[in-house]
Amino acid sequence: MTKDVISLDDIMDAAQRLRGLAVRTPLLDCSAADAVCGGKMLIKAEMLQRTGSFKFRGAYNRISRLTDDERKKGVVAFSSGNHAQAVAAVSGIFGIAATIVMPADAPAMKIDATREYGATVILYDRFTESREDIAAEIVATQGATLVPPFDHPMIIAGQGTAGLEIAEDMMARGIVPDQVLVPCSGGGLIAGIATAITAHFPDCRVHAVEPSGFDDMARSLISGSRETADPKARSICDALLVPTPGELTFSINKNLLGKGLAVEDEAVRAAMVFAFRHLKLVAEPGGAIALAAALSGSIDCKNKTTVVVMSGGNVDPALFREILDQTSA
Repeated sequence: MTKDVISLDDIMDAAQRLRGLAVRTPLLDCSAADAVCGGKMLIKAEMLQRTGSFKFRGAYNRISRLTDDERKKGVVAFSSGNHAQAVAAVSGIFGIAATIVMPADAPAMKIDATREYGATVILYDRFTESREDIAAEIVATQGATLVPPFDHPMIIAGQGTAGLEIAEDMMARGIVPDQVLVPCSGGGLIAGIATAITAHFPDCRVHAVEPSGFDDMARSLISGSRETADPKARSICDALLVPTPGELTFSINKNLLGKGLAVEDEAVRAAMVFAFRHLKLVAEPGGAIALAAALSGSIDCKNKTTVVVMSGGNVDPALFREILDQTSA
């Protein structure tokens, strides 16, 4: 595969398909972040997207293209929660049956919300069972269409509409970004965003941000091959625990990304509190990790214009309360 898995035209086509359905999320200024980082920071607030994360974009772009016969047989997906909710919600829009394979330790609010959107949820142990195998069996027995969380051209193109919005908003304001920081798991969001951003700003560097211990994209970019995370690794960032980059996403990302960044959970907690205090935004751990990279000094932001993508806000209330209390103590 080459970096031409998707093009800017694919992203623009997805944007037309999503017009009036997806939220055009704001690109926010934050003077408090500017002061901490010593540069200009702009924050893409994707927790304000439908279903609380960017995932609605890719799910709609894929599912809306199913044939009538495919829709009758339903869809299946596997996800730690945000893609699950998006697929369930989009399936509801089209009246399609959806089965979602989710880890049993996913946040309860993500599991509950997926069911509330009308999907059938199958739970599994993320450390001893294969979600891919479970989904493949459902595809084989029911004839359902698999809607993968990241490794599909139309999923990537849909996620890329967030990057297109960033580019359009930056140009409208006459601002040229030096760097864009994006949460990364399987790599679909950053592959789409990098395609859109580099098409408009060729000199801008796009950086993947991952939890420490799950920096498989960062290591893959160095080695040139898809690396795997330590199976013993653990992180609070439940949305970012995919153990290896996607095949399609990596074929794009290895050509477009700058160095990868890894962030400790402590910095993520601090970024969640910072976003709540200064932006009045509720971010889940994985959604706050790019902000954490900037605030913690994982990357130099001084005298630079940095765009931070905050990818989601689906955090369990009890965990969020705990983080606010502990970090404020």
